Amino acid sequence: MYIGLLTAPFGDKSLEEVIRWAGENGFAALEVAVGPHLDPGNFKPAQAKRVKKLLQEYGLTISSLASYRNLLEADPAKRKTLIEDFKKTINAAALLGVEVVCTMAGMPLPGKSRMETIVEEVPKVYPDLVEYAASKGVKIALENWTATNIQHLAHWDKIFEIVPHDHFGLNFDPSHLFWQGIDYLWAVERFGSRIFHTHAKDTEVRADRVRYIGNQDHGWWRYVIPGLGGIDWGAYIGALRRVGFNGVLSIEHEDSAIGREEGFLIGKKYLSQFLA
Repeated sequence: MYIGLLTAPFGDKSLEEVIRWAGENGFAALEVAVGPHLDPGNFKPAQAKRVKKLLQEYGLTISSLASYRNLLEADPAKRKTLIEDFKKTINAAALLGVEVVCTMAGMPLPGKSRMETIVEEVPKVYPDLVEYAASKGVKIALENWTATNIQHLAHWDKIFEIVPHDHFGLNFDPSHLFWQGIDYLWAVERFGSRIFHTHAKDTEVRADRVRYIGNQDHGWWRYVIPGLGGIDWGAYIGALRRVGFNGVLSIEHEDSAIGREEGFLIGKKYLSQFLA
C-alpha cells in the first residue's frame, strides 16, 4: 500500500504545483480532482504526455481521477450532460493510463428513498457507464458518502446486485461508516473484491456531546485527519491486506481545525507507521 492525497483542497494551485509539492513531501500518488486540476472536455494526448512526464520526475502516480457528481440528477437534460461529461473523464483516465475513476452513487431522487432510487434509477445509468469504462480499461469506484444512495451496507449489497460488473466497485471511506456505528472492518471483509481505491479520513466522535444532545442532532462528530479520530488504522489496513488490497490510502482533508499542508503531512506521518 502507499499514501496519496485528494487534490481538491489545492484548488488555488495548478496541477503542476500540486505535483511538485506532493513529490517533494514524499507522497506516492494523487487523486486528481476533475475541475480544478483537470478539464476532461479539453484533455489531449499532448497534455497527458506532459503530466506523465512531470509525475515521473517527482516519483508520483495518479491513483484515480475524482469526479464526484450526481449522475442520477433528476432533470433529464442535466443528467444527460453529466453522463457525457463523465465519459470524457473516463477518456482522460485512459489517456493517462489511470485505472480508476472515483465518483458518487447518485443522490436520492425527490420522493424516493435511497433503496427505491437504486432499484429504479441506477439501471438507467450505471450499467452502460460501466461497460463504457471497461471498454477503456477503466474501473468506476463509488465513494460511500452517507448523503448518497449507498449510505449503509444494505444499499451496497443492492447496487452491486443490480450492477454486478467487475469494473464497478468502491472508493472505500471508513469515516462515513464509523460515525453511523457500522462495522467498517467487517465491511472490508464483505466487500473486499469491490474495493478499487480508498479514502484515508478519520472521524472524531464526541461522547460528551452524544450524551447531551443524542445522535439525531448535529455537532457530535466531525471528519478529521487520520490518527486524530476513532478509527483503528492498524486494524483497518490489516483488513485491507487480508482481502488483497494493495493500492492507495488517499488522504481526504476535511479537518477544519488543521491547515491544508499541515493536515496532509500529519496524516502521511501517521499512516506511514503501518506501511512497510
